[in-house]
Amino acid sequence: MTDEQSYARLSDRIDTSVPHSARIWNYWLGGKDNYPVDRAAGDQYLETFPGVADVARASRGFLTRSVAYLAGEAGIRQFLDIGTGLPTVDNTHEVAQRVAPSSRIVYVDNDPLVLVHARALLNSHPDGMTDYLDADLRDPQNVLQAAAKTLDFAQPVGLILSGIMGHVADGDQARSIVRTLLDALPSGSYLSLNDGSSAVSGEAVEEAQEDYNEGGAVPYTLRSPEEIARFFEGLELVEPGVVSCPFWRPEPTEIGAPQPSDAYGGVGRKP
Repeated sequence: MTDEQSYARLSDRIDTSVPHSARIWNYWLGGKDNYPVDRAAGDQYLETFPGVADVARASRGFLTRSVAYLAGEAGIRQFLDIGTGLPTVDNTHEVAQRVAPSSRIVYVDNDPLVLVHARALLNSHPDGMTDYLDADLRDPQNVLQAAAKTLDFAQPVGLILSGIMGHVADGDQARSIVRTLLDALPSGSYLSLNDGSSAVSGEAVEEAQEDYNEGGAVPYTLRSPEEIARFFEGLELVEPGVVSCPFWRPEPTEIGAPQPSDAYGGVGRKP
């Protein structure tokens, strides 16, 4: 099959009549890869909880800083980014390869619109490598098997789970998926994970999330900071631990101190 035929088949899979979480997230981040149905769902959420755009930015900022830490101070040269979503500013491969051009990155998603944009994601630095997998988080063994064609699982890997585990409603299943992924990685690997919570805004974000989940998009489960911290059991947490994302190693800014957000995350090292 030619690239053009593959592109056409992927385009045929895009349903523009139903809101999609990746496209709504893209809308909140100010992107253009979304449709009227996504903007309507996003605006409805904003009416109930205007702070969701700040949550999206906080999550993205955490991803950028944690990947820079992994590629820099931690010396990681391989990344497995599952649930990558639509490309925007400072994608994982861009951040990692700015620090270490030889870095290898595998993106994983099962959204056809993301697949259509895969060519944008595949612009790797010539010294490194970037690949894209059409696979589902809920089948971690398949993800690992496919990723092994690009990544060397005998060497440390940075596992990136940014805003994705909330799509697995059952807590036990979600933790099992993360454990399966980590079990396949060697000592010295890292987990960077962040997800949505209601610890800061309480009822406002909970009501907005309930309306969102009933609107046709893939449901998302908010978790407490303590529940998010459980994903790191057995790992050595990097300071400052699991915190509201703006407080994880914030960069100096001229606009004042970071403000808490309903995105919580952390980075942990596999002993």
